[in-house]
Amino acid sequence: MTDSWQVLLPPDIDPSGPQSIADFAECTGMDEYDSVDAALDDIDRYDAVIVRVAPLDADVIERADRLKVIAKHGSGLDNVDIDAASERDIVVCNTPGVNARSVAEHSIALLFGVQRNLHTADRHVRDGGWNRDAYRGRELIGDTLGLMGYGSIAKETAQLAEGIGLNIIAYDPHHDESIRDGVVRVKTLTELFERSDAVSLHVPLVAGTRGAVSTEQLNALGETGVLINTARGGVIDEDALVDALNRDAIGGAGLDTFENEPLGEDHPLVEDDRVLLTPHIGGVTVDALKRMSQGAADNIRTVYEGDIPESTVNREAIEGAVQ
Repeated sequence: MTDSWQVLLPPDIDPSGPQSIADFAECTGMDEYDSVDAALDDIDRYDAVIVRVAPLDADVIERADRLKVIAKHGSGLDNVDIDAASERDIVVCNTPGVNARSVAEHSIALLFGVQRNLHTADRHVRDGGWNRDAYRGRELIGDTLGLMGYGSIAKETAQLAEGIGLNIIAYDPHHDESIRDGVVRVKTLTELFERSDAVSLHVPLVAGTRGAVSTEQLNALGETGVLINTARGGVIDEDALVDALNRDAIGGAGLDTFENEPLGEDHPLVEDDRVLLTPHIGGVTVDALKRMSQGAADNIRTVYEGDIPESTVNREAIEGAVQ
């Protein structure tokens, strides 16, 4: 196979992936354009695209006359119109599991941060304060951590949490058989919140999970309960979360993702010291970025060589179209 492919890359991708396909691919970064929108306006010249958060909606895909594969740099595909890609026989694949450890560690870090008031205590010291009584925290040992979802990230989170003495319960009607011994299964999402001291979210953003965490669940979590989200912001009804915090219905939250990103300085969550906020960095470690870059590039090579990657999410829709 001698034809060269044009490949569009996300900004600041680890070079290991693009270097691994240099024998057949000429790679161009979105940061070589004036903006991401300008890069997507030029989508018709590319055979493949590695995407992180850029929106590949139906309008973009409609213009992608040469596009053969959309390789997600990560796992979540809520920024890709999979149906539109399938209609044009474009392979859509991701790199599931490669950032599981990174996201799991961030979930636990957020839980520690909220329960030990690390963000507010840090600011207090920087402002010249030394009021130790104002920053009494809570130990985690013996608490129950509820996991919404039990995929690869949740499993890593469970392992870490058990190592520091937490009890684990889980709710996942789609992977119930994979929940191992020692992890208590619950039958409903509300029961998960009711039985947990903290709940960590580990589900994709799909129709069935959008806004799934709302007033009923937050009330069930209780006035000392903590909500952790390193999944997708839209899983939480943010208005309900703000209301629950205003009513002191929950104790706090550690949030890495939001319904609209960036969050914006006027968002009510910004003003609440019981909430620890990070800018969607759960999977952003040196180690995970390298694995995601290499995994996405490997998927592009697979399609270039005429096959379909194992992680293809629209296999049934496009199988037989890849040559």
